[in-house]
Amino acid sequence: MSPRRSYDQYCSAARALDTVGDRWTLLIVRELLAGPRRYTDLHADLPGVSTDVLASRLKDMERDGLTTRRKLPPPGAAYVYELTLRGRELLPVLQALGKWGEGELGERRPTDALRAHWFALPLLRGLEGAGVQGEGFDGEGLVGEGLVEVRLQEGDFHLFVGVEGGPVYGHGPAPVEPDARLVLDMDTCTAVAQGELTVFDAVRAGRIGVSGDGALAKALREA
Repeated sequence: MSPRRSYDQYCSAARALDTVGDRWTLLIVRELLAGPRRYTDLHADLPGVSTDVLASRLKDMERDGLTTRRKLPPPGAAYVYELTLRGRELLPVLQALGKWGEGELGERRPTDALRAHWFALPLLRGLEGAGVQGEGFDGEGLVGEGLVEVRLQEGDFHLFVGVEGGPVYGHGPAPVEPDARLVLDMDTCTAVAQGELTVFDAVRAGRIGVSGDGALAKALREA
């Protein structure tokens, strides 16, 4: 475990960066917002990180109270890493950072890696932050609570909209029948992530197909 480095400044921003300012730390948080992950899964979804650096960051994050490590019961018997409550409180930090960085995304470079679930946070931002009116709208910028399955050619993932205290998204299809199912292409995902298109404008334009019988699906269709 590496010694903690500090800016040695009596400032809350500096103190926060003492903990999460190292390269890869916030991206590890992004991955763990999906729930418990094995080391091998984290390494696979963080292309470019070395095994030594990943192991070091995970140890530092455990020391700083952002993550815990536990062993799965048989037959799994593997160790998984997961966020603590303190770690999950970084979600709005990542969302604000993602919002700020929309203009930096630009066109995908030939060297850029891509995972479908990296669009989970931008889509969640779009669903939770828009003022759509319709059944299921709660008056505070949410289309309601529910499970949303997202289908892309590059892969499927699911979102927990308006739900606190657990995973923010998950890999693969929804584990149960979702409240809404969205089908879209990567160009539409990219436009949403860049802030050029809202989720609801994309639904209206037919660029996002919506199915499902839940109030959330109905609110999206009636946006």
